[in-house]
Parts: sequence; C-alpha cells; structure tokens
Amino acid sequence: MSKQQRTKRKPTRPPEVATPTVPVAGPAKAAAPPSSRRTFLAALAGAAAVGGAAYGGMAWWQAREAASNQVAAPGKASQRAHPTVVQGDGVHGPKGMVWVPGGEFAMGSDSKLAQANEKPAHPVRVHGFWMDRSHVTNAQFREFIKATGYVTTAERKPDWETLRVQSPPGTPRPPDSVLVPAAMVFVGTDRPVNLSDWSQWWQLVPGASWKAPQGPGSSIEGKDDHPVVQVSYEDAEAFAKWAGKRLPTEAEWEFAARGGLEQATYAWGDDYQPDGQPMANIWDKTAKGRFPVLPKVSAKAGGAIGTQPVGTFLPNGYGLVDMTGNAWQWVADWYRSDYFQLEAKAQGNKPIDNPAGPQDSWDPDDTGALPAAPRRVTRGGSFLCNEDYCLSYRPSARRGNDPFNPMSHIGFRLVSDAPGPAGT
Repeated sequence: MSKQQRTKRKPTRPPEVATPTVPVAGPAKAAAPPSSRRTFLAALAGAAAVGGAAYGGMAWWQAREAASNQVAAPGKASQRAHPTVVQGDGVHGPKGMVWVPGGEFAMGSDSKLAQANEKPAHPVRVHGFWMDRSHVTNAQFREFIKATGYVTTAERKPDWETLRVQSPPGTPRPPDSVLVPAAMVFVGTDRPVNLSDWSQWWQLVPGASWKAPQGPGSSIEGKDDHPVVQVSYEDAEAFAKWAGKRLPTEAEWEFAARGGLEQATYAWGDDYQPDGQPMANIWDKTAKGRFPVLPKVSAKAGGAIGTQPVGTFLPNGYGLVDMTGNAWQWVADWYRSDYFQLEAKAQGNKPIDNPAGPQDSWDPDDTGALPAAPRRVTRGGSFLCNEDYCLSYRPSARRGNDPFNPMSHIGFRLVSDAPGPAGT
C-alpha cells in the first residue's frame, strides 16, 4: 500500500449510524487492545534500554504432539449436512490447503456475547476456495525470507508518514532517535491490574521481530511449527504474493471458521469445553490464572502463555486447525466497526454475494486516533483472549488493526483460487 493510499483516502461516516458501544464480558470495563504503535513513541527511547530484558523470563508452551486428523465434535449447535474434508496433495489441490466449498450462511452474531461490531447477523454467500490448513508457520515464513530477502515492518525504521495518519491531528514528529525498528510485545504483569489500561501489559520493544518475537534475547528456535507472529498486514501481503495466494476476505474467513455449523458460539459448537476438553489455545483462567498476570509455573507444568504448535487442537468441520485462538489472523478487508449494520440495511434479507468489505476504514472506538485512520480486519483471537477481557475466540468476533502494526499475537493464513475438487 503506497503512502498516497494511506494518507489521501477520505472515508466518511454515515450520519444515520450511531457510534457503536462495545460491551465487555465480566466485571472489568476493559479498554480496546492496542491497534497501533503510536501510543508508545514518546516512551520508546526509554524502552530501548530495557526492551531486551523485558521478556527474558517469559515461559512458553512446550511442543505437544499435534492432534490427529479427526474432526471436532459439533456440540449442541445446529448444523448443515456434515462436510467432507478435502485436503490438497499438490496434485489434486494445493498442498497444505483444504477445500472450503462455499455457500450461504449468517455472518456476524446477535448473541448475548456479541459486541456491537458483530451485529446484526445477516445473510452472505461465498464461493468455494482453498484455505491453508493452519496459520503460516515460522518455518514457512523463514523460507520466504530466505528466498526473497524481504525485510519485515518490525525490522525497518518506522516511516513517520505511516505513523502520522494513526495519530491525533497536531501530533509532533518524534526525533529520529525514537524512530527505531520495534514491535509490540505482550509482557504481562506480576499482579492483578485495572484492565482499562493495556499499556501495563504491552510494550513497544526495539529489536522485536518475527524471529525474535519478544525482543533481543528471544528466538523461535524449536518453534518451526508455531504460527509466525510479529508480522504486519504489509508483511502478510508480501508473503501471499510470493506464495501465489491471497489473504481471505472477512466473509470467507468467517464461513471457513464456522466449519459448517450455523451460528454456533465457537468454531466447534456451543459448548466451551465439551466433556471438559480444551478446544483452542486461549487464556483460560482456570489453568493460567487472572489475566494479564503471568503464571508463576514452568512450561512443563502447564499454564504458560504463548503460541502453541499448529494443530495442537482438533480441526473444525472443514479440516482447518486453530481458526480461533493461538494467534489473530489478518484478512483482506478494510475495517469499519459499523460495516455489518450498513450491509444489513442496504441488503435486507437478500444474501450479499462474495462481499469484499468496505472501501474505507471507520473505528470511532479507538479514541487515540482519527476514526478514519487506516485499519485492516483481524479475526480469530489469540492465546491472550479470555472471558474477562477479550471474548474473540468466536467465529463472529472481529477487530481493526493498523496495517503496519506487528504484534506478538498476530499472524495469518492464506487462500487460493485454484480449481476446486472434481465435481464442484
């Protein structure tokens, strides 16, 4: 995306749509998670001195044997005819991808757990496509870097014009000494804190990148099968171009995440933990304690915080793993918090065919930037999502993020328009 695209778009807000409110589950009144690096620029010089040590003690999950190719039980949700899992082998479909047959579904949610930006549920039709079975992994991203020499957003000196459009009018340009390569890192806390201030558990860490997700001293050694994180939307687009694929639309992503279940609460059904079995890598406070306090246990003892190997949990109905939890996923669409409202008003009960998202961004919930600041949609939640702060481990949950904002819990997966299986 060029500087002109980032700075000259003039999105307007429809006057008839009220500013959405975001309900939060649990007793805490939580602020939205960070969607941009701008807030930390003033403190970056100080962070540079401590960033390397800020995450040195973080414990991470040990590799677990990947789940088998079984399909998760549907729970109590209503469902269509159970889909047939079709995996590409490099001859009959792209290798490492599964076929998502497309169809009509109710996108979004009107459930009591849904936030305003997920409402209302409205009919949408998507065409069939191939989707990566899992997130793009560290090993796959390393291949891309080796083949192209690409330098990620986190590894470059920040461009002030890119940061300026994410900042309030009149924000002064920071000195060059502050504009250094850096990325957002979850650092947690050592005690319970007020959840209205996410800066207590996030830091902008100089030197953090896809190969050092927590900053200097960290690494991805032994984590080839974990989702790559600390990648921006721009990075994901560059990888997609190299791989001959593309990012999914928001509609494609949600259809795929539902796995054939209609309006189920989760990607596997309506039961949070069917038969007491965890179904996704999220922050479950029974195992990990109160968010965002880092558990004082070893990784071997369980309860540590971070990504897990892809496929640790059972696939959904289409054979896709980790559609929710583990790491947020970039999708192609611009983000408008009111987009579902606008679509439902324009289309009524008529299905919207293969929507590609809005033409601009609108996020009045982020009070630290202009509502029209560029935002791309992220979906699926991450290892940080929990019932007290973030219920985004649901197929309908959505949020917007600065396209140039890499974070330690955001990755991606891709889709392909290769011909579908015979007979489709």
